[in-house]
Amino acid sequence: MTVLPLEEKSKRAATGTASGTLLERQGRWRWYELAFWLVPASCYFLFPDDLVLVSQVLIAGLFALSLDLLLGYGGIVSLGHAAFFGLGAYAAGLLAANGWSEPISGLLAAGAIAGAVGFALSFIIVRVHGIALLMVTLGISLVLHELAVKAYAITGGDDGLQGIVIDPILGIFEQDLWGRTAFVYSLVVVFLCFLLARQLTVSPFGLALKGMRENSRRMLAIGAPMRRHSALIYTISAAMAGIAGALLTQTTQFVSVEVLAFQRSAEVLIMLILGGAGHLYGAFVGAAVFMVARDELAAANPEYWFFWMGLMLVFVVLFLRGGILTGLSALHRRLTRAKEASR
Repeated sequence: MTVLPLEEKSKRAATGTASGTLLERQGRWRWYELAFWLVPASCYFLFPDDLVLVSQVLIAGLFALSLDLLLGYGGIVSLGHAAFFGLGAYAAGLLAANGWSEPISGLLAAGAIAGAVGFALSFIIVRVHGIALLMVTLGISLVLHELAVKAYAITGGDDGLQGIVIDPILGIFEQDLWGRTAFVYSLVVVFLCFLLARQLTVSPFGLALKGMRENSRRMLAIGAPMRRHSALIYTISAAMAGIAGALLTQTTQFVSVEVLAFQRSAEVLIMLILGGAGHLYGAFVGAAVFMVARDELAAANPEYWFFWMGLMLVFVVLFLRGGILTGLSALHRRLTRAKEASR
């Protein structure tokens, strides 16, 4: 048995106390966080005719949130995150088409399936880095997309899976043409997933992830189980992406091979870059900006809307480095310093 010197014990105790205080401070809800969630909730009354679009934004935000856990906190880059989104979407669709129409259990089952596949693939992911990691994640997504295209009899291909019927939520709330039930259902599911993600990021596990992202060599030197942490966050991220895909299927009662396409992976990465990785809220900000801008630009200029989307992305990368939230945070700090200096 190793006996630590009194000085070493004191240092470790002080470090543990400081870490606990930091986590406790980060875990507290702030007024602007509550205000943030009041915005989508108020859409039910302010934009009753646009609830379908708001639901899509929330689902896209959840998908981007799953990637944020992987990239913004775990430091694991993925070009094929749509693989898990599509797995969850098809799992929910196939279950519903074959008689399992209860939405909540179907949603959990789809998330579990995507998470199980993510766990199996994590043993490959944790062994590669850099360009090889990008190629592996892209390859996995392309393989699943091709399998879905070839299995037309099961997936329905581009025509979509037929026979998806979803029961009323909790046996009471039926889907309606205005998207009210879908909106409330999406908001509740997305908020619960966000609570889980937030709790993870302000836990010791979340601190370990940030350490891995900032200085992996240092974390390896102090004996942190990096592969185990990477596999765990990859599994959680895959499950959350699967829930987002299942939620899309249940609220639209439609799914096609498009959910597994590379474009879906590229779009969610753009959303995260726009909003800012490593903030959690950046996923939702980026999703809202991207989807609203896409709809408005496509309506105003159907032929060249991609040009304007690309221009917007270049502008954000050049002038709001780190995304919208990072840029706003930096601006707030500069204004605060200037105000203090003027006193």
